[in-house]
Amino acid sequence: MVFLHIAPSNRISQHYGKQINAWIYPLFEQNWRLFAPNPESVNHRISVRTLRTTADGDAHVSGWFDLTALDTSAVEHNPFPSHTAQNTLRRAWTAYLETYGGEDEARSDRALMIRDYLRNIAAERVRAHRPGPGDFTSIQLRVVTQPIAPPRPEGGPAAAAPAPPPASANTRHLPWWKVTNHAG
Repeated sequence: MVFLHIAPSNRISQHYGKQINAWIYPLFEQNWRLFAPNPESVNHRISVRTLRTTADGDAHVSGWFDLTALDTSAVEHNPFPSHTAQNTLRRAWTAYLETYGGEDEARSDRALMIRDYLRNIAAERVRAHRPGPGDFTSIQLRVVTQPIAPPRPEGGPAAAAPAPPPASANTRHLPWWKVTNHAG
């Protein structure tokens, strides 16, 4: 499938393009960023919360769980951090932005697939790292985007103490997404 995806267009890849793309994306996506990287100009801090409903019908919403901090802790002080710890959540969010933009309404099958991919990453991480009572039926993501400050010039003044998030920080709450088979 990867060969058919990267090979020049031919009768087979044209006829089975939809099936080939369904197999390739999002896990085996090919791009040229290794050779022409696009450095990040913002930090995305992604958090998740869950919704569960009791047998009585009462809805309980959890507090926010910081998925970005989970990834950061898996990478810090690890001489050989895994690629998944460094990039899975970040790349899923980037793909979501590329397919949805500023809206949270899917306009293609690829957008739906990327949304499901992001939802599944968040649900699996909640399940693995934040066990709680009962099942959760929905999750919601919150993404706080902050610009990255430029590096200080060589020999310039020392960095000041960290300041509170700037007014330029942007917070986006995604809709509640249904999940299944995620017992806490």
